[in-house]
Amino acid sequence: MVDVAETELGLAARVRSLTRADHEAAETTTFVTDLMAGRLDIAAYARLASQHHFIYETLERAAEALRTDPVAGEFVGFGLDRLPALRADLLHLLGPRWRTEITPLPATRAYLTRLRAVAFTDAPSFVAHHYTRYLGDLSGGQMVKRALRREYGVTAEATRFYEFPGVAAGAVKRRYRELLDGAPWSPPEQDRFIDEVRRAFTHNRAVFEDLSSATATAA
Repeated sequence: MVDVAETELGLAARVRSLTRADHEAAETTTFVTDLMAGRLDIAAYARLASQHHFIYETLERAAEALRTDPVAGEFVGFGLDRLPALRADLLHLLGPRWRTEITPLPATRAYLTRLRAVAFTDAPSFVAHHYTRYLGDLSGGQMVKRALRREYGVTAEATRFYEFPGVAAGAVKRRYRELLDGAPWSPPEQDRFIDEVRRAFTHNRAVFEDLSSATATAA
């Protein structure tokens, strides 16, 4: 049964409410909690950055494909691209041959398959994945950055991914939510957006679980 109170909320509030459990499940995986608590090592962080590279490489290609879309293009216009920062981090963490040393984990490959299937052509689906990743980077990602520097002694040269120079995070997040609320999507398109956010959190959780297994195997 549809909750009438939920349908009266703006899309930004609805998606946050309806995907809260999915979000919490992703951010409380063993890998994330161990990384934040300092129970892993720099190699585990490098594995995380490596998987991020594959994800953002595909997502940012989708962003280019939809840059001129009247709705999706507004979200692309925030200038939140992460690939240059990720490449700088991986160069610092793994050295000049970093490209030959990284491989997508099975869960990452599944994530990329989903992105290629929906994010290049469907604005609600693209925005769902964009929302899940970039708003997370601007919010919870800052906690990860502080934990990395505190627990592992990494410098700013290894955490560029979490830096957004020239971006007013609070203003971007407010505008982002305004754009969601104003998106001229039909009810089925809004539902597709929310369902895809849920799917994105599930993919991220699976990547963290694979990272946990990979880290245990490497120990």
